[in-house]
Amino acid sequence: MIKISETACDKIKEMLAAEEATPNLFLRVGVKEGGCSGFSYGMGFDDNEQEGDKVMDIHGLKVVVDEESAKYLYGVEIDFQDTGIGGGFSIQNPNAVATCGCGSSFRTKPEEEKLAQPCED
Repeated sequence: MIKISETACDKIKEMLAAEEATPNLFLRVGVKEGGCSGFSYGMGFDDNEQEGDKVMDIHGLKVVVDEESAKYLYGVEIDFQDTGIGGGFSIQNPNAVATCGCGSSFRTKPEEEKLAQPCED
């Protein structure tokens, strides 16, 4: 469902290791309404699975996606590039028909009727 590059997985594992005070943490990837194109991505650490969550093991990393977000994230590719000022995580979503100039939000075909909000960067 989701592809995460080995480079991104290594970076996420490094970040998880820094959170050693909280056991059983995993990466939660999701989508919420908002952003300038209609939906925005969310990635963060969690230790609580919810009913309906999709659980994956990607390069030894536990990744969880909630049921509602899964339909927008099918085929998503997450990568990490350490290029100094412009480095960080990037998300390529084959379901997106439009993306925001800031790169943090997107719109899919069924949501094209939603009004976009101005960028807050």
